[in-house]
Amino acid sequence: MVHVLLLGTCDTKLDELLFLRTAIEEADPNIRVSLIDVGRCETQHDSIKFTHSKLIENYGNGQKVDELPRGDLIKTMAGYATALVKDLYEESDGTSIDGIISAGGSGGTSLAAAVMRDALPIGFPKLIVSTVASGDTGPIVEETDITLMYSVVDVAGLNGVLRNVLSNAGAAIAGMARSYAARRLTIAPETKIRVGITMFGVTTPAVDAIRKHLESENNVEIYVFHATGHGGKAMERLVREGGLDAVLDLTTTEVCDLLTGGVMSAGNERLESAAKAGIPNIVSVGATDMSNFGPKNTVPERYRSRKLYEHNPMVTLMRTSLEEAKEVGRFIAARLRQHTRDPAMVEVWLPKGGISMIATPEGPFADASADEAMFNAIHDGLEGSGIHIRTDERDINNASYACDISEALMEKIRTYRSRQ
Repeated sequence: MVHVLLLGTCDTKLDELLFLRTAIEEADPNIRVSLIDVGRCETQHDSIKFTHSKLIENYGNGQKVDELPRGDLIKTMAGYATALVKDLYEESDGTSIDGIISAGGSGGTSLAAAVMRDALPIGFPKLIVSTVASGDTGPIVEETDITLMYSVVDVAGLNGVLRNVLSNAGAAIAGMARSYAARRLTIAPETKIRVGITMFGVTTPAVDAIRKHLESENNVEIYVFHATGHGGKAMERLVREGGLDAVLDLTTTEVCDLLTGGVMSAGNERLESAAKAGIPNIVSVGATDMSNFGPKNTVPERYRSRKLYEHNPMVTLMRTSLEEAKEVGRFIAARLRQHTRDPAMVEVWLPKGGISMIATPEGPFADASADEAMFNAIHDGLEGSGIHIRTDERDINNASYACDISEALMEKIRTYRSRQ
């Protein structure tokens, strides 16, 4: 039987949660729904499978939570529920549950999203009916595949609008869970080599050529990640989950945004996962000539006098200065030096002819001195690490560069697999 978890604060949303439970069961009578209570106080109801008190007893050592400040309560209950959902997922190698759904306001959404992000892998069905699903959803979804449905009205009392929304959500999670369960039963063991590649608009020609070259190997499947912050996080997460076998980290532009306060940072853990995993990992410096901001009038005041380039009406690029370029180089070297498990599986490629489409000679972001400062920082930071650095005269989007970097990755993959 397909099994769906229903997560919610039963002390404040019980009627709405029970309606959602019925909607799921009506969409598919063969689905079993288990309600998890993550409210502030104990709620008594026969439909609650995992009660508030049992959750605290099993995962919180009986800690009293009813008097915690709201923010602390959400974090605490999210931690307990995450532990429970992890345990349920790991039972029978992930075959014990097939989907998870929640409904609530901003607090309930924050709690449910934390559980879904931390307890379940990408590809597992996750759905939240939320009052904040029409706003900035980045902090909710982050690098995962959580599906959001806007509740339109508050999840505070059943009415015609909310019943329709919850009915749609129930049918949606029923279909998602049923499909997931069926795929899980029929999917053959993975045989292709799964390669992650990072891309930006200004490195697209290189990635297109690399993808075609690698796919000509027949046994390679390519996963391209748009380096917009969440893309880099998603790739790092998939590596941690064992979902990638090799990485060609061509476009490390998110490091610039981390260091300058741009809008597309992937956080301080960027570049760590593949190095720690010891898998084949070629790193380049694509689009590290730029930080990203929104429309031109949103660029911070301190950067208004810098070299700016309007990529499109929604994205303004700022050229990395020489000092910032050094800092980017130091960051890349430090991360690789600190986290690399097997130096033989890591290589760094530095294209002197241009690190993006607009940083080639005569391009608007051409700055050979800044590029050289970054290259030197990487060389200095990796000296004695055992990690090979290849400095190349071509630009990053050169077709032959793409071919050669692809072949270098395949050589590492062959070496890696010969050791297994």
